[in-house]
Amino acid sequence: MAEDEKPLLIKRYASRRLYNTETSDYVTLEDIAKFIRDGREVQIVDLKSGDDLTRQYLLQIVAEHESRGENVLPVDVLTDLVRSYTGAAQSVVPQFLAASFEMLREGHSQMLENMNKMPNPMTTMPGFEALQAQQQAFLKNMMAGWGTAGSSGPAPDEDGDDRGELDAIKKQLADLQSKLNKM
Repeated sequence: MAEDEKPLLIKRYASRRLYNTETSDYVTLEDIAKFIRDGREVQIVDLKSGDDLTRQYLLQIVAEHESRGENVLPVDVLTDLVRSYTGAAQSVVPQFLAASFEMLREGHSQMLENMNKMPNPMTTMPGFEALQAQQQAFLKNMMAGWGTAGSSGPAPDEDGDDRGELDAIKKQLADLQSKLNKM
């Protein structure tokens, strides 16, 4: 098993403090939740008995988030979970939940992949190329005077008419703004 695939081992001392064996420091439940959100698997064991306490602490993390108003689990789902601890449903629920979360993860990954394949919506907007050209011309004019000492403004273009070009850019920007407002 590769180093990245090993669960992060957290030991619980008799004082109930949680100790990260990788960094040799104490951690909180919120630290453990962050490790998990960052994609890390964790394993929490009792130092003295060696019992695996991972499930107990993960449930505690969920309960704390739910009690703070970060409601992810609707009441009817929680009710169904309580019901599943009795009877024949207990054997089916874990597999169902695991399959559901796997489908959710796959769907999320697929959605992200599809979003990365999509073109930037701004590039399909009418006038986007003109706006880009205007921004480049504006920056060129702004930066032109920075390279010469004692210059009091942008350097004139080849025709010596920088005011006309700036006015044209202002007009085009105003036109684009009005088009955007209509959209």
